[in-house]
Amino acid sequence: MARDRDRPSGTQQPSHHPPDAPHPPEAPHPPRRPRSPRRRLAAGALALGTLTGVLSTALPTVPAAEAAGKPAGHDVSSHQGNVDWKSVRAKGGRFVYVKATESTWYRSPHFPRQYRGARKAGLLRGAYHFGVPNASSGRAQARYFLRHGGRWKADGWTLPPALDLEHNPYDREHACYGMSGTALVRWVRGFSAEVLRQTGRRPVIYTTARWWNGCTGGSRAFAATHPLWLARWHSTPGKLPAGWVYPSIWQHAGSGALPGDQNKWNGTVTGLRRFARG
Repeated sequence: MARDRDRPSGTQQPSHHPPDAPHPPEAPHPPRRPRSPRRRLAAGALALGTLTGVLSTALPTVPAAEAAGKPAGHDVSSHQGNVDWKSVRAKGGRFVYVKATESTWYRSPHFPRQYRGARKAGLLRGAYHFGVPNASSGRAQARYFLRHGGRWKADGWTLPPALDLEHNPYDREHACYGMSGTALVRWVRGFSAEVLRQTGRRPVIYTTARWWNGCTGGSRAFAATHPLWLARWHSTPGKLPAGWVYPSIWQHAGSGALPGDQNKWNGTVTGLRRFARG
């Protein structure tokens, strides 16, 4: 996700991570294995298509066209601080995901201002949670996220909650958090079930093909009901996480015209608004 340079006290300076891993998170307290690597994404472009919004799933139906010309968005966190949202809108930004929480120990101090500012400037906006599966249960982290900004409402401006799953930033030797594929799938199910229970929407899953296919054992359990937010920076999409045919959102670069990471919506502005409404 958006590059956050803050790290838990006592952790080491990040080292280089596998090439398709997203960015390190921020957090004031370390989890069980406190060490944090720097991550970079490998590359991707993608065939994009028209999306239809369906309550609790809102998955795309038919892939088409290239990324060019599709609604542009970005994602931000505390690293971006006070964002000039009018400038974002003027540069073509149409949607944004804002980091709200991580595990059950961190709340972004910039989230309220960023979230309100995006809406005031006319952007569709949603909140995301950085999951740390070995720190607490999926249900516990979903409850924390929803208490601190992750809720959804059918106002036409709020995107469904998003769950950020990626290489363990605190221990490069345990990219999968020291958990089996079965345990990680169970963790995601718990997070998803709690979000659905409280909001009526399934969360968007942000991940890389490398992490998902390696750490969940290539689980296909979520592709039919959870929109995919693919993290891959380059000119071709490459291999997708198991089960998904194409992304709903594509994070295609780590910097650009908009603050933070650069994203494209897989469809039209009308489809994006439908996705927000559920």
